[in-house]
Amino acid sequence: MVQACIHQYKSSISYFCTMRIDIITLFPEMFEGPFNHSIIKRAKDKGLAEIFLHQLRDYGLGKYRQVDDYAYSGGAGMVMRIEPVAELIEKLKNERQYDEVIYTSPDGELLDQPTANQYSTAENLIILCGHYKGIDERIREHYITKEISVGNYVLSGGELAAAIITDSVVRLIPGVLGNEESALSDSFQDQLISPPVYTRPKSFKGWDVPDILLSGNEKVITEWKLEQALKRTKERRPDLLKDIE
Repeated sequence: MVQACIHQYKSSISYFCTMRIDIITLFPEMFEGPFNHSIIKRAKDKGLAEIFLHQLRDYGLGKYRQVDDYAYSGGAGMVMRIEPVAELIEKLKNERQYDEVIYTSPDGELLDQPTANQYSTAENLIILCGHYKGIDERIREHYITKEISVGNYVLSGGELAAAIITDSVVRLIPGVLGNEESALSDSFQDQLISPPVYTRPKSFKGWDVPDILLSGNEKVITEWKLEQALKRTKERRPDLLKDIE
C-alpha cells in the first residue's frame, strides 16, 4: 500500500501546476497567521500554491452589506443569504474551472488523509467558510460540490476548518516538503499511526533508544517500525484497522 502511494505521489509531479485556493470568508484576517508561516508560506514562496481570500461582505446587500437574514419559519440564529455567496462563486467560476467547491460544515464528510491526498493534485479549489446557523440550503444544492467537517464538534465559524483543510492539502503538493517522500510516512497514509521516533542523546535519565534502531540493519528496522505502527494503531485507533482487515 505504501509503495502504491509513493508511485502515485511521484507520478503527480510530472503534470502538477500551481494550485490555487480561493477562500470565501467573513474574517480574512484570521488566516494571516496560519498562511504566512511554516509550510504554507514555503509553498507560496516557491510558487507551488496561491491562496486568495475573498471578503464575502464585499458582495453583501444594501448600505450595510448584509450577508445574513432570519430563517423562514423562525428559530434562533441567522442564516447566510444566497445572493452574496452565489454572486462571488459565479464570478470565480466564470474566470476558471474548479475541481471542487467545498463548504466547511459540521455535518459534512469527515476530513481524512485520503481526501487530502486526492485534493493535493487539484488545480483550483474554492472553500466557503460556514457561519451562523448555516447557509441557505439552495447554496448547498446548486453550488457546493463537497461538504467537509474537521471533527464531530461545532466551531464559531468555518475559518479554522478552512485553514486545516488548506494545510492538510498544500503540504502534500510535490515540492513543498524538503523530502518528497516525507509525507508518506505520516500517520494515516497507510491506515496506520506512525511508529515512535527517537533522536540524540542515545540515553537520557536512563531512558534508552531501542537498540534495534542503532543496529544499521534496515530490513530489521523497517519490520520493527511496522510492528510498532500496528501495535499503536490497535491500542489508540483500532477503528482505522477495520478498513484493511
